[in-house]
Amino acid sequence: MEIPTPAELRAKRIQMGLKQADVARMAGISQSMVARIEAGSVDPRVSTLAKIVNVLQAAEKSAVTAADVMHSPVFSVTPEDPVSRAIEIMGKKGISQLPVLENGVPIGCISESAITNAMDEGGLHQKCPRVVRDYMEPGFPTVPPTTPIETVVHLLRHSHAVIVIEKGKVQGVITRHDLISLIT
Repeated sequence: MEIPTPAELRAKRIQMGLKQADVARMAGISQSMVARIEAGSVDPRVSTLAKIVNVLQAAEKSAVTAADVMHSPVFSVTPEDPVSRAIEIMGKKGISQLPVLENGVPIGCISESAITNAMDEGGLHQKCPRVVRDYMEPGFPTVPPTTPIETVVHLLRHSHAVIVIEKGKVQGVITRHDLISLIT
């Protein structure tokens, strides 16, 4: 086993996007100890060094982020679009739900199940045109592009999709189907 230099430890930590406090918390040591090790002002115990190396190796394995898995462009509708437009997009794109965006901001979603539930209740057979707002459901969770994929996986256990947003703008979407690409 090759022992990493203080500069190598610091470079790896920065590459993984971690702060000294993050490494310290995950390794169960103080932030000042991480700083002193990286500065080369202390010769750490092998067990302490091993904890830091383990944290950095784990971070490297989980370096896949939402940006790596998301797909773009995001097909969406506005709250004032006719439901027929949502149905048309879902049919053409082979998807079962769409985010609802108002001025580019996610405010809800519309799904095949919401539409079929409305059909069961007779809501789509009325004479007046129906708009997406009438059948909108709560929106999908949103994450920044740098979110670790483990967080996205957790969110997808409770939601059909996750919207990736950066600087207030929708950048992409991740569905459960997109996670399959991680297996291959």
